[in-house]
Amino acid sequence: MRVIEVLHFDGCPNHEGFMPHLRALLDGAGVDDPIHERAVETGADAQTLAFLGSPTLRIDGVDVDPTAAQRTDYGLQCRLYPTEDGLRGTPPDKWILAALQRRASGLAAG
Repeated sequence: MRVIEVLHFDGCPNHEGFMPHLRALLDGAGVDDPIHERAVETGADAQTLAFLGSPTLRIDGVDVDPTAAQRTDYGLQCRLYPTEDGLRGTPPDKWILAALQRRASGLAAG
């Protein structure tokens, strides 16, 4: 079973709209693992959790954003994702599906 986690701060407008979209995307991909939501409440928590902004989606502890590992701009902020179509407030579907595929490939190889 995968650990699918969405980190956010309370009141984030992008988080609320993202959750039903994410569930529908996962359902369409045949993924029925639960989505765990985690509220990040303080700047210290943001640093500890390497929180790049709300919403942050991690699958088995790995951010779906391929550039996340190089970033250190942690904090209580709305997150912007650089995509082919410009900046967006949520990760693109193809990043999410690719992260799921990497996880599935890792399980098959292990």
